[in-house]
Amino acid sequence: MGHRVLSTRGRLPGTGLERLASRAELVRGPDSAKPAAADLEALAAGASGILCLGNDRVDAALLDAAGPQLRVVSLASMGFDAVDQAAAAERGIVVTHTPGVLAETTADLAWSLILFARRRLGAARDQLHAGEWTAFHMDGNLGLDVHGATLGLIGYGQIGRAVARRAAGFGVRVLCHDPYSAPEDGLAQPVDFATLLSEADIISLHVPLTDATRHLIGEAELRAMKQTATLVNTSRGGVVDEKALLAALRDGTIHSAGLDVFEREPRGADVADLVAESRLVALPHVGSATEATRAAMVDLAVDNLLAVLAGEPAHTPLPGTPAVPR
Repeated sequence: MGHRVLSTRGRLPGTGLERLASRAELVRGPDSAKPAAADLEALAAGASGILCLGNDRVDAALLDAAGPQLRVVSLASMGFDAVDQAAAAERGIVVTHTPGVLAETTADLAWSLILFARRRLGAARDQLHAGEWTAFHMDGNLGLDVHGATLGLIGYGQIGRAVARRAAGFGVRVLCHDPYSAPEDGLAQPVDFATLLSEADIISLHVPLTDATRHLIGEAELRAMKQTATLVNTSRGGVVDEKALLAALRDGTIHSAGLDVFEREPRGADVADLVAESRLVALPHVGSATEATRAAMVDLAVDNLLAVLAGEPAHTPLPGTPAVPR
């Protein structure tokens, strides 16, 4: 078979892994659980390529455990904050990700969170499930309108633009702030960060997690928002200071929030306080979770990996990084 390749999970959506297994010696990690770092390093020994998920830590120790023949790390993820890019660059290793295949699906999910959070549908659902809906009250389960609101998009890349396209059906005015991507589609009005925070009724986050964006939304930013504002995050959990958000929801600094991502993932009982907050709708990182989209992510990750191992340029290397090994 030639190249030895590690998939950090033994089972992934679609048929991409089977295609990979037909072209290389495939080492499979556990079917679903995230492997511990030491286990991952042992599995990686001798690998020319690693296919991993966005929450697998790709650091110098893992790269060195694979050995000097490692040529490519292929993420089945658009986000890449768990990768030590400097360590990969020092070793001449190509790192790829999966843009272009999940924007529409994630935009659908962002709008689901907007609607659920702003209309307080999660609390209404919980009341029904608990058997507490025993009478109709005109002032019961009151939320805020989405139609006619002002939507502020922080980050105007593929997903942000997809969210903006959906806004037209709600008659929503769209603002955006992105120093790296100017809107050219006529759907959003570019504004500075402070203006977006103060004018938007709904704020949706679509930025990668970097040193510059970690806790981009904290106590000061939450206080700069309208008291009737809704905050939605489908990007990376670390972009929002969760403690500050919980305090802001409890004291009425903002109206509501919807989270698909958390500062640490996965989360169990330690997230109970946040999830229990009635003005928050929380989901377990399902932004891209449709059968077709997750399969497409795996397919692109496999295509990237096979291309590099065949001596061809990667289709979607990380922004600003080489498409071929050094």
